[in-house]
Amino acid sequence: MATDLGELLVPYMPTIRVPRTGDRVFKSECAFSFDSPESEGGLYVCMNTFLGFGREHVERHYRKTGQSVYMHLKRHVKEKATGAAGGAVPRRRNGKVFLDLELNRDFNGEDYEYEDEAKLVIFPDHFEIPLPNIEELPALVTIACDAVLNAPSAYKKQEPESWEEEIQVSRHARSLRQLDNGVRIPPSGWKCQKCEMRENLWLNLTDGAVLCGKWFFDGSGGNGHALEHYRETNHPLAVKLDTITPDGADVYSFEEEEAVLDPHISEHLSHFAIDMLQMQKRTENGHHTDNNARPRVSEWEVIQESGMKLKAVYGSGYTGIKNLGNSCYLGTVMQVLFSIPDFQRMYVGNLQRIFDYSPLDPTQDFATQIAKLGQGLLSGQYSKPPMKSELIEQVMKEEYKHQQKGISPRMLKALVSRGHPEFSSNRQQDAHEFLLHIINLVERNSAGSENPSDVFRFLVEERVQCCQTRRVRYTQRVDYCIQLPAPIEAAINREELLAYEAKRREAEENMRAPPEPVRARIPFTACLQAFTEPENVPDFWSSALQAKSAGVKTSRFASFPEYLVVQIKKFTFGVDWVPKKLDLAIDVPDFLDLSRLRATGLQAGEEELPDLMPPIVLPEDTRDNSMGSVDSPEIDEAAVMQLAEMGFPLEACRKAVYYTGNMGPEMAFNWIIAHMEEPDFAEPLTLPSMMDPGPSTSDSPVGATLLSNSPPEESIAILTSMGFPRAHTIQALKATNNNLERALDWIFTHPEEEESDVVSDMADTEPNDNAFSNANSHSDSTLSPDREASGPRIKDGPGRYELFALISHMGASTMSGHYVCHIKKEGRWVIYNDHKVCLSERPPKDLGYVYFYHRLSST
Repeated sequence: MATDLGELLVPYMPTIRVPRTGDRVFKSECAFSFDSPESEGGLYVCMNTFLGFGREHVERHYRKTGQSVYMHLKRHVKEKATGAAGGAVPRRRNGKVFLDLELNRDFNGEDYEYEDEAKLVIFPDHFEIPLPNIEELPALVTIACDAVLNAPSAYKKQEPESWEEEIQVSRHARSLRQLDNGVRIPPSGWKCQKCEMRENLWLNLTDGAVLCGKWFFDGSGGNGHALEHYRETNHPLAVKLDTITPDGADVYSFEEEEAVLDPHISEHLSHFAIDMLQMQKRTENGHHTDNNARPRVSEWEVIQESGMKLKAVYGSGYTGIKNLGNSCYLGTVMQVLFSIPDFQRMYVGNLQRIFDYSPLDPTQDFATQIAKLGQGLLSGQYSKPPMKSELIEQVMKEEYKHQQKGISPRMLKALVSRGHPEFSSNRQQDAHEFLLHIINLVERNSAGSENPSDVFRFLVEERVQCCQTRRVRYTQRVDYCIQLPAPIEAAINREELLAYEAKRREAEENMRAPPEPVRARIPFTACLQAFTEPENVPDFWSSALQAKSAGVKTSRFASFPEYLVVQIKKFTFGVDWVPKKLDLAIDVPDFLDLSRLRATGLQAGEEELPDLMPPIVLPEDTRDNSMGSVDSPEIDEAAVMQLAEMGFPLEACRKAVYYTGNMGPEMAFNWIIAHMEEPDFAEPLTLPSMMDPGPSTSDSPVGATLLSNSPPEESIAILTSMGFPRAHTIQALKATNNNLERALDWIFTHPEEEESDVVSDMADTEPNDNAFSNANSHSDSTLSPDREASGPRIKDGPGRYELFALISHMGASTMSGHYVCHIKKEGRWVIYNDHKVCLSERPPKDLGYVYFYHRLSST
């Protein structure tokens, strides 16, 4: 028999591998479905690629790759017979078979017992060889089988790579030198000191410089100015500004080229007036705890509908998603997306085509993994009601234990979060930010095919007005969500809030227990009103004055999306750097009419601002070398001194007078008020170039145009490495002022078939002026599913909507707490709370964080 088995396996020996260091063995879940060793058909693990496949998918892998030898893993689970000894350890056969296997349920040793079995299966004849079979199998096969059986789960191998356990203490932490330069970091309003970016910002722990980080493959990040600063100064450590909590912060060492730990981070941050110990404590992994428990008790109960006997529902569209430990933000977003027909049609409707054309490693293919999750949610295969016999037995025992197991999003999470500094961690994240991240990935992976995220895309018309000249500029930009402010001052129970605040202060002074908290009740109409009101434009440069001035901006809808996403801006930073959530309720309506917010474009009597670019600001070293050819700026010193006598820093006064064109102390004073909270407020004035920007649009030579707007080669290389043509890449960077994130979005919303003369024209205009110029004439159309080739694809229509889903957050901060979602299906509201799916009795529409509306038909 041994000879027979040896001869049988000889043709397949070259394809059988022993897992090496770095190989991931997928023995807990199928690459195309959520089948596992516990499923009826078990799981087949390829002995060459170590990918796992359910019974209905293993044949596909065999046909595509020709790999014939698979290990079949099967786990038999059953409840212990009545009368079994309590506390007994579950009985196993072949104890090492499923070492480190991720289970699909939580086993209690007193309730269940299970048996494991493994065997080799040779395709296409399905010849089976039971394991272990050391005596009869060739030595190489025996070693390979043993290695697969004892290999850790693929995901257990990944987790330490995305968690802090492997991060080492920086060798610079103990002896870090910090400059006594008086820098104090405010709790908000940060921006990169070199490129104006306001996200992915890093604080250098030596000199307090706030600069942007590197650009990430998913379109997020910055322009790498923090790294440039290190190369210039050799200041080694930087901390990411929005990651600071009492537990620590994300610290990076440029010299060591890796994320590091800083045991003295609290002292280093206090040097810049940041008291991290006063910040809210994040939750521990897997537990939705909250230090500020008392004010949030009712919120947790109301949103989760605690205390109500909710009826569980099963079947297609009613499958829960397991919480992997602070992954509920992912689960709620995916539940909502796959309640939208366009996502269902794109991924589940095309399931077989996506699976048939998947790459050799489907675990790394976005379309495959999102289609897998969609099929798991909509098939009903993983959401089956209990058998009548089970219900009768549970009633007899006076207990009801049957719950959905839900499906695990672990494979999808590992893929979509790869390379992302936040989503790749095990910390709680912002569901709204993750929604935009997923939309970004859908956009990138839908090039040349149907794009389901088209249903969210719309155009925003921004009207910017120079307060001094009253002249205006209209631009358009693409967006996927509207963010509504929550004006506390508009609360209908304002007197009650003021009384509570007085009682709270009194209790604090007298060291008594605080009073029962009061939740602000804000009308939804007040939120819409705040959204439509003009807002100040930071660092506004008026092309009419050719100087910085005061400007205001208003936003309107140039088009209405098919599905409208509304985020309530509940989260903010306190003056003490404490991130907090505003405790408020908003009477969000079931039906919404935004027709009055339709954009109108340039109005009669309005005069447009000249189409000129701001002057080029030369770097420090260039400025020193060019002083002989550039005159000093003319500044009204009398106005400067008048402002300085009011107590403002001298350099700030000089900048105010300069940027308002020496138009007097009153205008300069308004500039100071608008900019005094900026980190570089009191820094010396940087001398701009005296080049005349006026004739450059048509009369300047090509060389001058390239000098003023030529994209950096590094940025071009990053985008061309992703497969985009060089000419299209240069055009995108020029159109977005060399911002990589916006350039990537521009590429996806602008086809390549642009004429070459358009490319040169766009080089001398502001980013948003021409990006959607062809869309202006369509802003009032009733329905335009497809724009002209030069514009973004939008599905315009009436601005009337009906609420169909909401995502709610419980907890004090986006870094902690828990998310659930409510979705209206078949005329009834359903609550999705991780793996539990039930009919909702009282959906908390007034406590939501992100709301989803679908457009009503015009009839």
